[in-house]
Amino acid sequence: MTGGVGFGVFSVGGDSPRVGFRVGHDVLDLAAHGLGQVFAAPTLNPFLALGRTSWEDTIARIDELVRAGADLVPLEDADLGLPFTVGDYVDFYSSLEHATNLGRLFRPDAEPLLPNWRHLPVGYHGRAGTVVVSGTPIVRPCGQAKLPTEDVPRFGPSRRLDIELEIGFVVGVGSRLGEPVSTAAFRDHVFGVVLVNDWSARDIQAWEYQPLGPFLGKSFATSVGAWVTPLALLEDRFVPAPRQDPEPLPYLLSEGDWALDIELEVELGGTVVSRTNARGLYWTMPQQLAHATVNGASIATGDLFASGTISGPEHGSEGSLIELTRNGEHPIGLANGSTRAFLEDDDEVVLRGRAGELELAEVRGVVVPARR
Repeated sequence: MTGGVGFGVFSVGGDSPRVGFRVGHDVLDLAAHGLGQVFAAPTLNPFLALGRTSWEDTIARIDELVRAGADLVPLEDADLGLPFTVGDYVDFYSSLEHATNLGRLFRPDAEPLLPNWRHLPVGYHGRAGTVVVSGTPIVRPCGQAKLPTEDVPRFGPSRRLDIELEIGFVVGVGSRLGEPVSTAAFRDHVFGVVLVNDWSARDIQAWEYQPLGPFLGKSFATSVGAWVTPLALLEDRFVPAPRQDPEPLPYLLSEGDWALDIELEVELGGTVVSRTNARGLYWTMPQQLAHATVNGASIATGDLFASGTISGPEHGSEGSLIELTRNGEHPIGLANGSTRAFLEDDDEVVLRGRAGELELAEVRGVVVPARR
């Protein structure tokens, strides 16, 4: 669909939020054009729950309306909300380059990848209640931190606030408790994708993560784009995934091409500091979903699964500041002459993605001072 970006929730002039479809710099009001009562809801969830046939029929009808010259709402007149109500949130660690980079930073005298990494998609359950829409200010988190040179931990605002460039997929149709979702069933359950910024307080994270993993260093905010791009608009962007060695266990095997060829970039303070591509992710979306449910865990409409930081093999293709600056030791320069090791107050970060002519909804956020 030419100019199509995805489905989201909008309002105009303080009226009731409802579902729209973004076309370029305009919005098609789906409820106003009689596409169904589900589009009068203030969230995508009722539409997502209808399933794949309804999703594809709706996209075809939208295409017909746009081509026929249906009235559109200018994007600048629309107030955007969180596009879906997040049921649950899981964050993975699917980039080989990112996992290797962090392993080398934190375990310089050991193998950078832990023994389980090539056998399963490592992940953790995040906090669904703090997933926010693009444009929401990000309050600098406070917490405990302890540097290697310090004897005791301190409490205060994070000094090593970071970003993570990720892509997430959104569940439309749920599953029953006790029944795993196979890789082959992925398209029947998953509606579409969004860009994700998993904001991370590296100093808080470093002190708390052993032995149970991320907690307060991650749970304060995760930003997503305001428009969900359906898989149906990305059909021509699926390409072969990187070779996996060793071969995954049978439940993680999948047929077809499942890597997404999406060009990504990170802008900080008006300067593009990283460019990479989602096609390099080692673990694919169907593998992530199959692993998350193989123990019988159920999924529900609105669940969000994020890839983890997406990094490429060359310097300048890393999806986080901790990698770009080598743990803060080599700050990066910005166009205004300043440098950054980690984020400062008033910094604005923008994540962008493009799949050929299709633009994914950006993820934007400004860091504001801590509240104590």
